[in-house]
Amino acid sequence: MAEVVKNVREFVSDRPWGAKTLSEIDGATVRLHWTDRPYRWHVNDGAEVFVVLDGAVEMRYRHGGTEERVQLNPSDIFIAAAGDEHVAHPIGQARILVIERKGSV
Repeated sequence: MAEVVKNVREFVSDRPWGAKTLSEIDGATVRLHWTDRPYRWHVNDGAEVFVVLDGAVEMRYRHGGTEERVQLNPSDIFIAAAGDEHVAHPIGQARILVIERKGSV
């Protein structure tokens, strides 16, 4: 059944990186996350698409052994391939749409 998700800027969770699962598509989950704290360095076992909807996030990732950083603002997208080590650091509160393999870290 069709669904409309409105006012994502109002979504909050009782804990950092709390999420609302919006959909599952062929083994992938689509989730809306709220956070005001960094996650942790991690590696996904599949690709991850990370879309900033509200707020800003400094995405840190390692490329060739060097730590890179990029600030993501609303409508910016970060795509991590399987095996890419990365960590998200929100700047204040942020709401993020994450699409990844179901059960991924």
